Amino acid sequence: MNAQYLIEHFLFFVNLLKTKSMNIVIYGTGGVGGYFGVRLAQFGQNVTFIARGKHLEAIKQNGLELKSINGNFTLKKVNVTNDVATISNPDLILITTKTWQLEEVAKSIQPILTNNTSVISLLNGADNAEKLIKILGTQHVLGGLCKIVSKIERFGVINHMAIEPYIAFGELDNSHSTRIKEIKNVFDKAEIFNQVPDNIQVAIWSKFLFITTISALGGLTRATLGEMRTQPEVRNLMLKTAQEIVTIANAKGVPLNKESIEKVFHFIDKLPYETTASLQRDIMEGRPSELDSQVGTIHKMGQELNIPTPINSFIYHSLIITEKRNRKESLS
Repeated sequence: MNAQYLIEHFLFFVNLLKTKSMNIVIYGTGGVGGYFGVRLAQFGQNVTFIARGKHLEAIKQNGLELKSINGNFTLKKVNVTNDVATISNPDLILITTKTWQLEEVAKSIQPILTNNTSVISLLNGADNAEKLIKILGTQHVLGGLCKIVSKIERFGVINHMAIEPYIAFGELDNSHSTRIKEIKNVFDKAEIFNQVPDNIQVAIWSKFLFITTISALGGLTRATLGEMRTQPEVRNLMLKTAQEIVTIANAKGVPLNKESIEKVFHFIDKLPYETTASLQRDIMEGRPSELDSQVGTIHKMGQELNIPTPINSFIYHSLIITEKRNRKESLS
């Protein structure tokens, strides 16, 4: 080891030790929020979880248990509530609900924001930051995304089943602000794999490309990812879905390309054969899903931009009746 290497690593660990605890709110204690919230609390952050119903009661009674391929941990003393108004002085709010709940969440957190509160959506979707800005303003909103395969196994128990959990985030203008450095130090200290990309919009759309390529088509076929990727006709539908998404991204000024699709399919081919997406599971289990914020978004953006999106539009229209039924909405 050379001296420069040792100096850099010494300074890295000094910075971690100097990192102050943050008041962090996890809005949505499901597979995503449960995992990242437990890890942050495990490593000394002041974390408050927002949860509901029987999940909330189980956490209050037994703590929040994390079962993970990276090691299990039970958070015995949990700051958990269903009343956002009881929270004061949050430094960072991570939104980890479903995408269709985003505007409701934004309105509920607006009264508790301080001048120094940062808000990051880790939800699926390409335009979450824009939706937040309409309600919260530009001051508070950062771009963000995550990658993880996890779920609520039962009330009070989170199961992280596959892939290394990952968070990417950044200022929407891609500047290197002080708050970005502080948040990164917090994630580093919690041993959460994280990155501040050179272009957060490219990172968000790249994640959107992956999840939208597989999720609604999984809901339509009722098949596992392994089954879809090995059936030539279905794999071709996945490819056409991805190509339409890249076309829309390019029209929105986001420089995805053929290599972006190749990276997505390389990742798809590495995931466990039995993998299913959360949107797919929601559709199959009769719950409201993120249909509108995935293939629905591409369908609607295509209409606005006068760009045909026949595959995404077909998948969307094939599932919209089921989606409305699951939401108990009128079909007329």
